[in-house]
Amino acid sequence: MTAVRTPARSALRTLAALCAVALLGAPGVAARAGQPHEPDLRPALRQAVADGFPGAVAYARDGAREARAAAGVADTRTGAPARPQQRFRIASNTKAFVATVLLQLEGERRLSLDDSVEKWLPGLVQGHGNDGSAITVRQLLDHTAGLYDPTTEPAFWAPYLEDGDRDHVYAPREVVARAVRHAPTFPPGTGWAYSNTNYLVAGLVVEAVTGRSAGDEIQRRILDPLDLDRTALPTTDPDVPGPHLHGYDLKGADLTRFSPSYDWTAGAMISTVDDLARFQRALFGGKLLAPAQQRALLTPVDVPGAPAYGLGVQRREVPCPDGPVTVWGSDGAGPGYTSVAAATEDGRRQLVLAVTVFDIAAQLRGEPPVPRSKALARAQQAALCD
Repeated sequence: MTAVRTPARSALRTLAALCAVALLGAPGVAARAGQPHEPDLRPALRQAVADGFPGAVAYARDGAREARAAAGVADTRTGAPARPQQRFRIASNTKAFVATVLLQLEGERRLSLDDSVEKWLPGLVQGHGNDGSAITVRQLLDHTAGLYDPTTEPAFWAPYLEDGDRDHVYAPREVVARAVRHAPTFPPGTGWAYSNTNYLVAGLVVEAVTGRSAGDEIQRRILDPLDLDRTALPTTDPDVPGPHLHGYDLKGADLTRFSPSYDWTAGAMISTVDDLARFQRALFGGKLLAPAQQRALLTPVDVPGAPAYGLGVQRREVPCPDGPVTVWGSDGAGPGYTSVAAATEDGRRQLVLAVTVFDIAAQLRGEPPVPRSKALARAQQAALCD
């Protein structure tokens, strides 16, 4: 089996850039190992602004002790300050919500993760070597399906970036149709490649199983029970409603107004640091899934060389002065915004951080899409290290 990575629009590579400076060079944490402390996020967020992000917001928790902080501005035009309560586009953090819905449906015996895509979406994934009968729901969720990702192509973004049509709508089936015009990246189950196409198909499976929209299912299964009233899954509305952070490219162009249609269940959700933290606390705390599905969520894909990716979430090691700390979480990067959400394996500590630059045009050129920064390293040490 061969692990394959495509240059999909994900925060996985972006976070590596943000972490380019080792944590061992960051200031130490005052608390004693194993003792709850109140994380001081302010130096990290000030660092983010100094490094070129107009705004930065974060939430951290150690046990029952919570901390929130913000730095910079929410809007460079007005100079309004960034605040932790403001919304932002969470991009691929959306995938954890979608995976949760499908795992709940399996727990209700309404589908199986081993069901084929063809069973639920006949004829959708066919042609040019693609075969929906050979792809399972599980393979969609852990990125071993091998489906091509058209969002890696500059031509895909031309309506938004070249024509300036921020209202342009891509229907999910249109994006999938563009994907299956290409041969698979690899035969299903034989490799790993991050692809937003996987989660568009997953959203369509949710709708086929339930007879309701994916947004409605996320709302009634997750957002309403957890009182996540500042979180939503828009479909075509290009605006971010209510108090929000504006997002920018590297030259300072405002990318806030941007149709989320192309991303849908792969990354169109809007949230806040508090709401995202509450969702992950419930998810990793076992409050949203039955035990069998919880195990499936946290079982990394078995492909040599692949990251420790479960179902919509990923395990990774955070470098700390006293040795690495294992965390589970998700991340997101899309036009104007970059974010990360993580929790330690024991659930005691959490961090959600959002900064307001992601330059999709730069990424398509093969250039870094965010400023080089020590900010994430400093925030992770403050929030996640003993």
